[in-house]
Amino acid sequence: MSDVAIRVEKVSKIYHLYDRQRDRLKDALNLTKKKCYREHFALDQLDFEIKKGETVGIIGTNGSGKSTILKIITGVLQPSGGEVEVDGRISALLELGAGFNMEYTGIENVYLNGTMIGFTKEEIDERLKDILDFADIGDFVNQPVKTYSSGMFVRLAFAVAINIDPEILIVDEALSVGDVFFQSKCYHKFEEFKKMGKTILFVSHDLGSITKYCDRAILLNKGHKLFEGAPKEAVDMYKRVLVNQLDDEEEDGKTIWNQKKDGDLWRNKFPINPEVLEYGSKKAEIIDFAFVDDKGRYSNVIEKGSEMTVRMKVVFHEDIAEPIFAFSFKNLMGIELCGTNTMFEKVEITPKSAGDIQIISFKQKMDLQGAEYLLSLGCTGYPHGEFTVYHRLYDVCSLTVVSTKNTVGYYDMNTEITVE
Repeated sequence: MSDVAIRVEKVSKIYHLYDRQRDRLKDALNLTKKKCYREHFALDQLDFEIKKGETVGIIGTNGSGKSTILKIITGVLQPSGGEVEVDGRISALLELGAGFNMEYTGIENVYLNGTMIGFTKEEIDERLKDILDFADIGDFVNQPVKTYSSGMFVRLAFAVAINIDPEILIVDEALSVGDVFFQSKCYHKFEEFKKMGKTILFVSHDLGSITKYCDRAILLNKGHKLFEGAPKEAVDMYKRVLVNQLDDEEEDGKTIWNQKKDGDLWRNKFPINPEVLEYGSKKAEIIDFAFVDDKGRYSNVIEKGSEMTVRMKVVFHEDIAEPIFAFSFKNLMGIELCGTNTMFEKVEITPKSAGDIQIISFKQKMDLQGAEYLLSLGCTGYPHGEFTVYHRLYDVCSLTVVSTKNTVGYYDMNTEITVE
Protein backbone atom coordinates (compact mmCIF):
# COMPACT_ATOMS: atom_id res chain seq x y z
CA MET A 1 0.00 0.00 0.00
CA SER A 2 3.10 2.25 -0.20
CA ASP A 3 2.46 5.46 1.73
CA VAL A 4 -1.27 4.83 2.25
CA ALA A 5 -2.32 3.86 5.78
CA ILE A 6 -6.07 3.52 5.15
CA ARG A 7 -7.88 3.06 1.85
CA VAL A 8 -11.69 3.08 1.71
CA GLU A 9 -13.06 2.13 -1.69
CA LYS A 10 -16.76 2.23 -2.64
CA VAL A 11 -17.82 1.23 0.86
CA SER A 12 -21.53 0.92 1.58
CA LYS A 13 -23.41 -0.15 4.69
CA ILE A 14 -27.09 -1.04 4.33
CA TYR A 15 -29.49 -1.69 7.19
CA HIS A 16 -32.92 -3.30 6.86
CA LEU A 17 -35.70 -1.30 8.52
CA TYR A 18 -38.90 -3.13 9.45
CA ASP A 19 -42.22 -1.48 10.23
CA ARG A 20 -43.38 -4.42 12.35
CA GLN A 21 -41.63 -7.09 14.39
CA ARG A 22 -43.48 -9.87 12.58
CA ASP A 23 -42.01 -8.64 9.29
CA ARG A 24 -38.56 -9.12 10.75
CA LEU A 25 -39.48 -12.68 11.76
CA LYS A 26 -40.94 -13.45 8.31
CA ASP A 27 -37.78 -12.20 6.68
CA ALA A 28 -35.50 -14.15 9.03
CA LEU A 29 -37.43 -17.40 8.37
CA ASN A 30 -37.74 -16.65 4.65
CA LEU A 31 -41.51 -17.12 4.84
CA THR A 32 -42.31 -14.73 2.01
CA LYS A 33 -40.74 -13.80 -1.29
CA LYS A 34 -41.94 -10.22 -0.92
CA LYS A 35 -39.46 -7.76 0.60
CA CYS A 36 -40.65 -6.90 4.13
CA TYR A 37 -38.16 -4.12 4.81
CA ARG A 38 -36.89 -0.78 3.62
CA GLU A 39 -33.20 -0.31 2.89
CA HIS A 40 -31.34 2.42 4.77
CA PHE A 41 -27.91 3.38 3.44
CA ALA A 42 -25.80 4.38 6.44
CA LEU A 43 -22.93 4.68 3.94
CA ASP A 44 -23.23 4.84 0.16
CA GLN A 45 -20.21 4.26 -2.11
CA LEU A 46 -17.75 6.05 0.19
CA ASP A 47 -14.18 6.61 -1.09
CA PHE A 48 -11.13 8.18 0.57
CA GLU A 49 -7.46 7.54 1.35
CA ILE A 50 -5.39 8.53 4.36
CA LYS A 51 -1.63 8.67 3.98
CA LYS A 52 0.78 7.54 6.67
CA GLY A 53 1.48 10.37 9.13
CA GLU A 54 -1.66 12.35 8.24
CA THR A 55 -4.22 13.60 10.73
CA VAL A 56 -7.69 13.54 9.18
CA GLY A 57 -10.98 14.54 10.79
CA ILE A 58 -14.47 13.36 9.87
CA ILE A 59 -17.40 15.69 10.54
CA GLY A 60 -21.12 15.59 9.81
CA THR A 61 -24.52 15.70 11.45
CA ASN A 62 -25.88 12.84 13.58
CA GLY A 63 -26.71 9.91 11.31
CA SER A 64 -24.27 10.95 8.57
CA GLY A 65 -22.23 7.73 8.89
CA LYS A 66 -19.20 8.96 10.83
CA SER A 67 -19.12 6.27 13.53
CA THR A 68 -20.18 3.61 11.04
CA ILE A 69 -17.13 4.10 8.83
CA LEU A 70 -14.80 4.06 11.86
CA LYS A 71 -16.32 0.75 13.00
CA ILE A 72 -15.88 -0.71 9.52
CA ILE A 73 -12.24 0.40 9.38
CA THR A 74 -11.55 -1.17 12.77
CA GLY A 75 -13.39 -4.40 11.89
CA VAL A 76 -16.23 -3.97 14.38
CA LEU A 77 -18.71 -3.90 11.47
CA GLN A 78 -18.60 -5.53 8.06
CA PRO A 79 -19.48 -3.41 5.03
CA SER A 80 -22.39 -4.36 2.77
CA GLY A 81 -20.18 -3.56 -0.21
CA GLY A 82 -16.77 -2.17 -1.08
CA GLU A 83 -13.35 -2.72 0.42
CA VAL A 84 -11.21 -1.31 3.24
CA GLU A 85 -7.43 -1.77 3.39
CA VAL A 86 -5.41 -0.89 6.50
CA ASP A 87 -1.62 -0.90 6.70
CA GLY A 88 -0.50 -0.62 10.34
CA ARG A 89 -1.44 -1.56 13.88
CA ILE A 90 -4.65 0.21 14.96
CA SER A 91 -5.64 1.50 18.35
CA ALA A 92 -9.30 2.48 18.35
CA LEU A 93 -11.00 4.75 20.89
CA LEU A 94 -14.59 4.04 19.92
CA GLU A 95 -16.85 2.67 22.64
CA LEU A 96 -14.46 2.91 25.56
CA GLY A 97 -14.45 -0.15 27.76
CA ALA A 98 -16.63 -2.21 25.41
CA GLY A 99 -14.35 -5.23 25.90
CA PHE A 100 -14.15 -5.01 29.69
CA ASN A 101 -15.44 -7.79 31.93
CA MET A 102 -17.32 -6.09 34.75
CA GLU A 103 -16.44 -8.88 37.22
CA TYR A 104 -12.69 -8.59 36.59
CA THR A 105 -10.42 -6.13 38.38
CA GLY A 106 -8.85 -3.21 36.56
CA ILE A 107 -5.51 -5.07 36.27
CA GLU A 108 -7.20 -8.18 34.91
CA ASN A 109 -9.03 -6.11 32.31
CA VAL A 110 -5.76 -4.49 31.22
CA TYR A 111 -4.35 -7.94 30.45
CA LEU A 112 -7.63 -9.09 28.89
CA ASN A 113 -7.74 -6.11 26.50
CA GLY A 114 -4.03 -6.32 25.72
CA THR A 115 -4.42 -9.98 24.78
CA MET A 116 -7.42 -9.17 22.56
CA ILE A 117 -5.31 -6.57 20.75
CA GLY A 118 -2.59 -9.15 20.15
CA PHE A 119 0.02 -8.49 22.85
CA THR A 120 1.86 -11.17 24.82
CA LYS A 121 1.89 -11.08 28.62
CA GLU A 122 5.49 -9.85 28.51
CA GLU A 123 4.58 -6.96 26.19
CA ILE A 124 1.71 -5.96 28.47
CA ASP A 125 4.05 -6.16 31.49
CA GLU A 126 6.31 -3.60 29.79
CA ARG A 127 3.42 -1.19 29.26
CA LEU A 128 1.59 -1.75 32.53
CA LYS A 129 3.24 1.09 34.47
CA ASP A 130 2.50 3.61 31.68
CA ILE A 131 -1.13 2.47 31.55
CA LEU A 132 -1.65 2.72 35.31
CA ASP A 133 0.15 6.06 35.56
CA PHE A 134 -1.99 7.48 32.76
CA ALA A 135 -5.26 6.18 34.25
CA ASP A 136 -4.27 7.42 37.73
CA ILE A 137 -7.06 5.61 39.62
CA GLY A 138 -4.88 4.42 42.50
CA ASP A 139 -5.68 1.21 44.39
CA PHE A 140 -8.96 0.84 42.50
CA VAL A 141 -7.01 -1.05 39.82
CA ASN A 142 -7.26 -4.07 42.15
CA GLN A 143 -11.05 -3.79 42.51
CA PRO A 144 -13.72 -5.15 40.12
CA VAL A 145 -14.54 -2.53 37.49
CA LYS A 146 -18.26 -2.87 38.36
CA THR A 147 -17.41 -0.84 41.48
CA TYR A 148 -15.88 2.03 39.43
CA SER A 149 -17.46 5.40 38.86
CA SER A 150 -18.12 6.21 35.20
CA GLY A 151 -15.13 8.58 35.24
CA MET A 152 -12.75 5.93 36.57
CA PHE A 153 -14.05 3.41 34.06
CA VAL A 154 -13.35 5.58 31.00
CA ARG A 155 -9.97 6.69 32.38
CA LEU A 156 -8.77 3.10 32.55
CA ALA A 157 -10.27 2.22 29.16
CA PHE A 158 -8.63 5.26 27.56
CA ALA A 159 -5.29 4.51 29.20
CA VAL A 160 -5.30 0.95 27.85
CA ALA A 161 -6.17 2.05 24.31
CA ILE A 162 -3.68 4.93 24.17
CA ASN A 163 -0.61 3.15 25.51
CA ILE A 164 -0.21 0.23 23.08
CA ASP A 165 2.07 2.18 20.71
CA PRO A 166 -0.21 2.04 17.63
CA GLU A 167 0.76 3.11 14.12
CA ILE A 168 -2.81 4.27 13.48
CA LEU A 169 -4.99 5.96 16.10
CA ILE A 170 -8.75 6.07 15.50
CA VAL A 171 -10.82 8.22 17.84
CA ASP A 172 -14.59 8.69 18.03
CA GLU A 173 -15.48 11.59 20.37
CA ALA A 174 -13.27 10.10 23.09
CA LEU A 175 -10.96 13.00 23.87
CA SER A 176 -13.41 14.61 26.29
CA VAL A 177 -13.63 11.89 28.94
CA GLY A 178 -13.13 12.24 32.68
CA ASP A 179 -12.50 15.51 34.49
CA VAL A 180 -10.83 18.60 33.06
CA PHE A 181 -7.34 17.50 34.17
CA PHE A 182 -7.68 14.11 32.51
CA GLN A 183 -9.01 15.76 29.35
CA SER A 184 -5.90 17.93 29.27
CA LYS A 185 -3.76 14.80 29.57
CA CYS A 186 -5.67 13.19 26.68
CA TYR A 187 -5.06 16.17 24.42
CA HIS A 188 -1.34 16.22 25.30
CA LYS A 189 -1.14 12.55 24.32
CA PHE A 190 -2.97 13.30 21.10
CA GLU A 191 -0.48 16.06 20.25
CA GLU A 192 2.40 13.74 21.14
CA PHE A 193 1.10 11.14 18.68
CA LYS A 194 0.82 13.80 15.97
CA LYS A 195 4.43 14.97 16.53
CA MET A 196 5.61 11.34 16.34
CA GLY A 197 4.15 11.08 12.83
CA LYS A 198 1.38 8.62 13.73
CA THR A 199 -1.61 8.33 11.42
CA ILE A 200 -4.69 9.75 13.17
CA LEU A 201 -8.31 9.52 12.08
CA PHE A 202 -10.89 11.06 14.36
CA VAL A 203 -14.53 12.07 14.56
CA SER A 204 -15.48 15.12 16.56
CA HIS A 205 -18.26 17.68 16.93
CA ASP A 206 -15.62 20.07 18.26
CA LEU A 207 -14.95 22.08 15.10
CA GLY A 208 -12.09 23.91 16.81
CA SER A 209 -10.23 20.60 17.24
CA ILE A 210 -10.82 19.75 13.57
CA THR A 211 -9.27 23.00 12.35
CA LYS A 212 -6.47 22.92 14.94
CA TYR A 213 -5.22 19.36 14.56
CA CYS A 214 -6.21 18.10 11.10
CA ASP A 215 -4.29 18.20 7.84
CA ARG A 216 -7.52 17.38 5.99
CA ALA A 217 -11.19 16.95 6.84
CA ILE A 218 -13.96 14.82 5.34
CA LEU A 219 -17.58 16.00 5.51
CA LEU A 220 -20.24 13.30 5.45
CA ASN A 221 -23.97 13.82 5.01
CA LYS A 222 -26.55 11.01 4.94
CA GLY A 223 -23.89 8.44 4.10
CA HIS A 224 -22.33 10.41 1.24
CA LYS A 225 -19.04 12.29 1.11
CA LEU A 226 -19.86 15.95 0.46
CA PHE A 227 -16.37 17.37 0.74
CA GLU A 228 -12.75 16.37 1.32
CA GLY A 229 -10.02 18.95 1.70
CA ALA A 230 -8.88 21.84 3.88
CA PRO A 231 -10.39 21.70 7.41
CA LYS A 232 -11.52 25.32 7.31
CA GLU A 233 -13.47 24.80 4.07
CA ALA A 234 -15.02 21.59 5.43
CA VAL A 235 -16.15 23.37 8.61
CA ASP A 236 -17.65 26.24 6.62
CA MET A 237 -19.61 23.81 4.43
CA TYR A 238 -20.71 21.85 7.52
CA LYS A 239 -22.23 25.02 8.97
CA ARG A 240 -24.35 25.32 5.82
CA VAL A 241 -25.47 21.71 6.19
CA LEU A 242 -26.56 22.43 9.77
CA VAL A 243 -29.02 25.09 8.58
CA ASN A 244 -30.17 23.11 5.51
CA GLN A 245 -28.74 25.63 3.06
CA LEU A 246 -26.12 23.56 1.29
CA ASP A 247 -28.12 23.46 -1.94
CA ASP A 248 -28.59 27.22 -2.27
CA GLU A 249 -27.58 28.55 -5.65
CA GLU A 250 -24.00 29.82 -5.43
CA GLU A 251 -24.78 32.91 -7.50
CA ASP A 252 -27.80 34.01 -5.46
CA GLY A 253 -27.33 37.45 -3.96
CA LYS A 254 -23.71 37.92 -5.01
CA THR A 255 -24.49 41.07 -6.99
CA ILE A 256 -23.51 43.19 -3.99
CA TRP A 257 -20.38 41.44 -2.77
CA ASN A 258 -18.79 40.61 -6.15
CA GLN A 259 -19.76 43.69 -8.11
CA LYS A 260 -17.49 46.58 -9.05
CA LYS A 261 -16.97 48.92 -6.13
CA ASP A 262 -19.05 52.03 -6.64
CA GLY A 263 -21.35 54.21 -4.65
CA ASP A 264 -20.85 55.58 -1.15
CA LEU A 265 -20.40 52.28 0.67
CA TRP A 266 -18.37 51.77 3.87
CA ARG A 267 -17.05 48.46 2.58
CA ASN A 268 -15.34 50.19 -0.35
CA LYS A 269 -12.68 51.30 2.14
CA PHE A 270 -11.73 47.68 2.96
CA PRO A 271 -10.29 44.71 1.05
CA ILE A 272 -13.16 42.26 0.52
CA ASN A 273 -12.26 38.57 0.53
CA PRO A 274 -12.95 37.29 -3.05
CA GLU A 275 -13.65 33.85 -1.54
CA VAL A 276 -16.16 35.08 1.03
CA LEU A 277 -18.67 32.33 1.91
CA GLU A 278 -22.15 33.78 1.55
CA TYR A 279 -25.51 32.12 2.05
CA GLY A 280 -28.99 32.55 3.51
CA SER A 281 -32.60 33.00 2.51
CA LYS A 282 -32.00 36.75 1.84
CA LYS A 283 -35.23 37.79 3.54
CA ALA A 284 -32.80 40.16 5.24
CA GLU A 285 -29.51 41.08 3.61
CA ILE A 286 -26.23 42.51 4.89
CA ILE A 287 -25.41 45.25 2.38
CA ASP A 288 -22.53 47.03 4.10
CA PHE A 289 -20.02 46.83 6.97
CA ALA A 290 -17.08 48.72 8.46
CA PHE A 291 -14.39 48.71 11.13
CA VAL A 292 -14.18 52.00 13.05
CA ASP A 293 -11.20 52.76 15.31
CA ASP A 294 -11.17 54.75 18.56
CA LYS A 295 -10.70 58.03 16.65
CA GLY A 296 -13.77 57.44 14.50
CA ARG A 297 -11.79 56.51 11.38
CA TYR A 298 -12.56 53.63 9.03
CA SER A 299 -9.66 51.21 9.37
CA ASN A 300 -9.03 47.48 9.53
CA VAL A 301 -5.77 48.07 11.42
CA ILE A 302 -6.59 48.37 15.11
CA GLU A 303 -4.23 48.97 18.03
CA LYS A 304 -4.44 46.37 20.77
CA GLY A 305 -6.04 47.76 23.93
CA SER A 306 -8.00 50.45 22.09
CA GLU A 307 -11.74 50.66 21.54
CA MET A 308 -13.06 49.62 18.13
CA THR A 309 -16.46 49.14 16.51
CA VAL A 310 -17.78 46.59 14.03
CA ARG A 311 -20.63 48.20 12.10
CA MET A 312 -23.07 46.48 9.75
CA LYS A 313 -26.04 47.62 7.65
CA VAL A 314 -28.94 45.29 6.90
CA VAL A 315 -31.86 45.78 4.50
CA PHE A 316 -35.08 43.82 4.99
CA HIS A 317 -36.83 42.37 1.93
CA GLU A 318 -39.66 40.83 3.97
CA ASP A 319 -41.30 41.43 7.34
CA ILE A 320 -39.22 39.87 10.17
CA ALA A 321 -40.41 40.02 13.78
CA GLU A 322 -37.23 39.36 15.77
CA PRO A 323 -34.00 39.49 13.75
CA ILE A 324 -30.69 38.65 15.44
CA PHE A 325 -27.48 40.41 14.35
CA ALA A 326 -24.07 38.84 14.97
CA PHE A 327 -20.35 39.13 14.33
CA SER A 328 -17.33 36.95 15.14
CA PHE A 329 -13.57 36.79 14.66
CA LYS A 330 -11.57 33.75 13.55
CA ASN A 331 -7.83 33.25 13.31
CA LEU A 332 -6.26 32.31 9.98
CA MET A 333 -6.61 28.59 10.82
CA GLY A 334 -10.38 29.06 10.91
CA ILE A 335 -10.78 28.68 14.68
CA GLU A 336 -13.60 30.89 15.97
CA LEU A 337 -12.11 32.97 18.78
CA CYS A 338 -14.83 35.35 19.89
CA GLY A 339 -17.98 37.11 18.90
CA THR A 340 -21.47 37.95 20.08
CA ASN A 341 -24.97 38.76 18.90
CA THR A 342 -27.90 40.91 19.89
CA MET A 343 -29.68 37.94 21.50
CA PHE A 344 -26.70 37.11 23.77
CA GLU A 345 -26.40 40.78 24.71
CA LYS A 346 -30.16 41.01 25.39
CA VAL A 347 -30.59 43.95 22.99
CA GLU A 348 -34.24 44.37 22.06
CA ILE A 349 -34.78 44.66 18.31
CA THR A 350 -38.16 45.95 17.13
CA PRO A 351 -40.00 44.09 14.35
CA LYS A 352 -38.84 45.01 10.85
CA SER A 353 -40.94 45.56 7.73
CA ALA A 354 -39.99 45.01 4.11
CA GLY A 355 -37.87 47.98 2.97
CA ASP A 356 -36.51 48.82 6.44
CA ILE A 357 -32.77 49.39 6.89
CA GLN A 358 -31.04 48.72 10.22
CA ILE A 359 -27.54 49.81 11.26
CA ILE A 360 -25.97 47.82 14.12
CA SER A 361 -22.75 48.80 15.90
CA PHE A 362 -20.77 46.43 18.13
CA LYS A 363 -18.35 48.46 20.25
CA GLN A 364 -15.68 46.75 22.38
CA LYS A 365 -12.13 46.97 23.67
CA MET A 366 -9.72 45.09 21.41
CA ASP A 367 -7.84 42.62 23.64
CA LEU A 368 -6.96 40.04 20.99
CA GLN A 369 -3.21 39.52 20.58
CA GLY A 370 -1.37 41.23 17.75
CA ALA A 371 -2.12 39.11 14.64
CA GLU A 372 -4.35 38.79 11.56
CA TYR A 373 -8.01 37.85 12.01
CA LEU A 374 -11.06 37.27 9.80
CA LEU A 375 -14.46 38.90 10.30
CA SER A 376 -17.77 37.07 9.86
CA LEU A 377 -21.21 38.71 9.95
CA GLY A 378 -24.69 37.28 10.23
CA CYS A 379 -28.39 38.01 10.42
CA THR A 380 -30.55 35.15 11.72
CA GLY A 381 -33.76 34.51 13.62
CA TYR A 382 -36.20 31.98 15.06
CA PRO A 383 -39.46 32.33 13.10
CA HIS A 384 -42.03 29.85 14.48
CA GLY A 385 -39.33 28.52 16.83
CA GLU A 386 -37.07 27.25 14.03
CA PHE A 387 -33.53 28.62 13.60
CA THR A 388 -33.20 30.37 10.23
CA VAL A 389 -30.27 32.06 8.50
CA TYR A 390 -31.32 35.14 6.57
CA HIS A 391 -27.81 36.11 5.50
CA ARG A 392 -24.29 35.12 6.53
CA LEU A 393 -20.91 36.36 5.34
CA TYR A 394 -18.01 34.18 6.52
CA ASP A 395 -14.48 35.65 6.44
CA VAL A 396 -15.64 38.74 4.58
CA CYS A 397 -12.65 40.91 5.54
CA SER A 398 -9.36 40.76 7.43
CA LEU A 399 -8.53 42.68 10.60
CA THR A 400 -4.97 43.44 11.70
CA VAL A 401 -4.33 43.97 15.40
CA VAL A 402 -1.01 45.69 16.11
CA SER A 403 0.60 45.21 19.50
CA THR A 404 3.74 46.17 21.39
CA LYS A 405 3.13 43.39 23.94
CA ASN A 406 1.68 39.95 23.31
CA THR A 407 0.93 37.50 26.10
CA VAL A 408 0.16 33.77 26.08
CA GLY A 409 -2.83 32.57 24.04
CA TYR A 410 -5.34 34.53 21.95
CA TYR A 411 -6.34 37.13 24.54
CA ASP A 412 -4.59 39.55 26.84
CA MET A 413 -6.13 39.24 30.32
CA ASN A 414 -4.72 42.68 31.23
CA THR A 415 -3.05 41.21 34.29
CA GLU A 416 -1.82 43.51 37.07
CA ILE A 417 1.22 42.07 38.87
CA THR A 418 2.19 42.86 42.45
CA VAL A 419 5.59 41.82 43.82
CA GLU A 420 6.00 41.89 47.60
